[in-house]
Amino acid sequence: QLQLVESGGGLVQPGGSLRLSCAASGVSLDYYAIGWFRQAPGKEREGVSCISKSDGSRNYADSVKGRFTISRDNAKNTVYLQVNSLKPEDTGVYYCAADPYVTTTTCKLYDYKYWGQGTQVTVSS
Repeated sequence: QLQLVESGGGLVQPGGSLRLSCAASGVSLDYYAIGWFRQAPGKEREGVSCISKSDGSRNYADSVKGRFTISRDNAKNTVYLQVNSLKPEDTGVYYCAADPYVTTTTCKLYDYKYWGQGTQVTVSS
């Protein structure tokens, strides 16, 4: 059974950076597409960035393009989300998700079966 654990969140000032990690246990992530999603208070969960299981294709929400970078280290069974130039509107709980059958990078919420518990990111001065 795949288990995902996110870490790396915290309180950061506008313009700051964080590196979020999603560590997997139980199963190799080699065969899973991975997505990062976030949920702001009072809002629906939305896709931030997704990476394929095969060729490493990546997709980013328009609101984070040029600021966020998703990467995977299969040797460490971990996926990262580097978040730079943070804005207050980036505040929320960030979740990673995985699924072995997703073949696209369109970050559709309901395509992903396995979810972590989330890590809080707060951007405030």
